[in-house]
Amino acid sequence: MNKKIQLIPVMLCFFAMGFVDLVGIASNYVQSDLGLSDAAANIFPSLVFFWFLIFSVPTGMLMNRIGRKNTVLLSLVVTVVSLLLPIFGESYGLMLVSFSLLGIGNALMQTSLNPLITNIIKGDRLASTMTFGQFVKAIASFMAPYIAMWGATAAMPTFGLGWRVLFPVYMAIGILASLLLLLSPIEREAAPDKASSFADCFKLLGKPIVLLSFLGIMCHVGIDVGTNTTAPKLLMERVGMTLTEAGFATSLYFIFRTVGCLSGSFILAKFSHKKFFLVSVVMMALAMVGMFFGVSKAVLYVAIALVGFGNSNIFSIVFSQAILAVPEKQNEVSGLMIMGLFGGTVFPLLMGFASDAVGQAGAVAVMAVGVAYLLYYMTTMHK
Repeated sequence: MNKKIQLIPVMLCFFAMGFVDLVGIASNYVQSDLGLSDAAANIFPSLVFFWFLIFSVPTGMLMNRIGRKNTVLLSLVVTVVSLLLPIFGESYGLMLVSFSLLGIGNALMQTSLNPLITNIIKGDRLASTMTFGQFVKAIASFMAPYIAMWGATAAMPTFGLGWRVLFPVYMAIGILASLLLLLSPIEREAAPDKASSFADCFKLLGKPIVLLSFLGIMCHVGIDVGTNTTAPKLLMERVGMTLTEAGFATSLYFIFRTVGCLSGSFILAKFSHKKFFLVSVVMMALAMVGMFFGVSKAVLYVAIALVGFGNSNIFSIVFSQAILAVPEKQNEVSGLMIMGLFGGTVFPLLMGFASDAVGQAGAVAVMAVGVAYLLYYMTTMHK
């Protein structure tokens, strides 16, 4: 079968991978509905990404047993169940369970879906193909706030769900992705001669490129989730917007991340990864300055757009650097890299405490630390 046709169900799975980013706007609506503090509300995105710490490495080992495609299918089943639960209510406990399952499903998916691409695409085209997948994922990410806002304000019936109409819409797409991947004849990769143990997996962190890339992904996702959650709060704090009006900030971030992924899929195929990485990190550094000091809508919008574009290709570059450095242990390295998405737990928690103490500038300062590390990571890259 033509490789481009084989990529269609895989790319729809990338769209389903983007469902995890609904946690940013959803946590803001839950915070408003239940009257939670910033620290309490930030538990939701933190909880989603906590499961990456627990499940990523075991998923890398599971892939060795059942194959990458079957692992992705399992992740889609868990994701669909997580999206079913909020249809029945939005109590604190129910949303905790839903977001936990969403995080578990996404940990399984992110660990297995990126290596599944290597069953179809090889060599230097890997980073650009992964970036195109991130482009598709970003479409789901920036659609989420619009669907939630439509549900919250729609004149037509949403079956009493309001903003939660987002969940059944994405659940239907998740079911479609599952069916298409199930029917896709992607060849299974060769099973390893010897199964890796937990110790074998974690020993890979002894390789400098693997450890540095792990920390790089922690910072990337911390900035991603942090901006997703904090951008609306910045506009509410400094410009006096309502939550519904400020929800556009999350969409703006993902619009520019989507544009960045699409352009990056072409740029990375032709130009130096290291130089493009530097340009991306400089954009994010400028964005941090704008978000820290900005008090006007225009400045904040420009800063949010810059961090969206700048952060769009970081994951693909860092992930491909690590996975190509240890080609004989791709499943295990993938598990370690996706465990780095635990940064989505660490950063929002620290940002919640910082913003409760000194306002949203404190949250921006936490993200700025991640940007500084990525600048250092760039100096360790080979090309």
